[in-house]
Amino acid sequence: MSDIRRTCAWTAAALVLLALPFYLDRFWLQAGLFAMAAAIGAIGINLLTGATGQLSMGHAFFLAIGAYGYCALAGDGGDGLTGLGLPTWLAAALAVALAGLAGGVFSPIAGRLRGAYLGIATLALIFIGQHVLFNAHDLTGGSNGRDVPPLSLFGLTFDERETVVAAVPFGSAEKLWYAGLVLLLACGLFARGVLRGRPGRAMNAIRDHRVAAGVIGVPVARYRAGVFVLSSMYAGLAGVLLALVFQRTVPDYFGMTLSLEYLAMIVIGGLGSVSGAVAGAALVSLLPQLLTRYSDALPLVSAPGTGGISPGEAARYLYGAAVVAVVLFLPGGLVRITARRRKPTPGTPETSGTSGETA
Repeated sequence: MSDIRRTCAWTAAALVLLALPFYLDRFWLQAGLFAMAAAIGAIGINLLTGATGQLSMGHAFFLAIGAYGYCALAGDGGDGLTGLGLPTWLAAALAVALAGLAGGVFSPIAGRLRGAYLGIATLALIFIGQHVLFNAHDLTGGSNGRDVPPLSLFGLTFDERETVVAAVPFGSAEKLWYAGLVLLLACGLFARGVLRGRPGRAMNAIRDHRVAAGVIGVPVARYRAGVFVLSSMYAGLAGVLLALVFQRTVPDYFGMTLSLEYLAMIVIGGLGSVSGAVAGAALVSLLPQLLTRYSDALPLVSAPGTGGISPGEAARYLYGAAVVAVVLFLPGGLVRITARRRKPTPGTPETSGTSGETA
């Protein structure tokens, strides 16, 4: 019965997500798209930090490579900035590959360092990235950023030109919604397969006891380097989706705060869990937008520059408190709540497997 209920719940959730663009306004669709992009990036860093135990503080650097790489590859140079004018679908794929290539360049370091040492090394990527983003004007547009070319795929352009479906006009947010759902589903299923297979068991062994994993034949350095590249590609894809949603890239967004937010996502949601990464990403990415939306009705929270606490600051206080609460009272993250509900009652056979992912 539990499997039937779970299938029905997933089916209902899928139908709701597919129907939302017909009923929600642009604000909620954009908020949902930000959450999808954040979830893709969070899944990537959860593979690295949650499943393999490698602390990374440079996730925002690889998001920036994905976002700016797409702009440079797809741009036509009409704005005076570097642009190769490639088909946008190809530019998106190459931007993800470019983020993976950057991760590959750094992977020898990632394969040999661990813990705080890797965290400090990846933190240097943020400073390097910020310097490049602000000073490589021909490529990034400097502090003003650069416009993002709309994605075109299978003859459909994801811009503001309306496409009417069932008498409902679809703009860029509505069209990107379905692209985001497909990308998130594909990324989640792939990561789930990795964690539940032999690579996932090897990653968990490295996280739990590196020396023991090496003794039983796990190539520790190779796995660490490979997971770092995979995590970088997830971040690059998240960066491309964020750029398409924002429609403009700015260097300030891809700073240290963004990397810390991604770490907060996986801690709150649940380390080593795909569903936990999605839940944590939804909470951390949606919270500041909801506080901004309803700042007039909330005590102490006000619009920036009008006194009181700005929505962004209030959101950081809240999810900072959530991180502390999770560490103290719910070490497994939000996903542990559902896991507890699925525990078999006494007297019933328990079905368990050696899975690297808590669903």
